Amino acid sequence: MRSFPFALLAGLFLALCLPAFASAEQPQEIDWLELMPAEDLYLLENMPEVDHEGDGPAALPDEIMTGRVVPEMGGRSGRIPGFVVPLKTTEDMRILEFFLVPYYGACIHVPPPPPNQIIHVKYKEGFKLEALYDPVWIEGTLEIEKTENDVAKSSYSIVAKDVTPYEE
Repeated sequence: MRSFPFALLAGLFLALCLPAFASAEQPQEIDWLELMPAEDLYLLENMPEVDHEGDGPAALPDEIMTGRVVPEMGGRSGRIPGFVVPLKTTEDMRILEFFLVPYYGACIHVPPPPPNQIIHVKYKEGFKLEALYDPVWIEGTLEIEKTENDVAKSSYSIVAKDVTPYEE
C-alpha cells in the first residue's frame, strides 16, 4: 500500500482550509443601505431636490423618519464603517457610547439621518478619537433596538467587539 507524501497532504490541507481561516479573520462588511427597507430606500432615491433658500434646515420626508428596519439584519455579525457622535465618555476622553452614522456631520448638522441610518454603539473598553471627522470600523453583532435621546433616534444597536481606525 502506497502512502501519500506528507508535502502533498499538507498542501491539500492548506488549499482546503486556508480560505476558511482567511474569512474567519476578516468579518463580513455591512453596507449602510442594507439597513434600509426597500420602501425607505425608494423614498431616499426619489427625494425632491432640496431647496436651500428660506428659513430653517431642509427636512427629510416624514415617511423616511419612521425608523423602519430590515428584520434580517438583526443578529447579523460583521463590521461597518462610519463616523462617531459621542454620547458617553470617561474623564480621560475615552468614548464608551456613541451613535455611528454614515457620513461626517450627521446629528451635528440638521436634519439627522433616518433612524435606520444611525447605530447606537456601546464599547466597554472605550477608545480615543483624534477628531470627529476620522472614520472608524465597528465590529460586532447588529441588533434591532430603538434608542432615542436629545441627539437623535436610532433603530439598530451594536455592542462593539472592536473599534479601529477606518482603512480601505
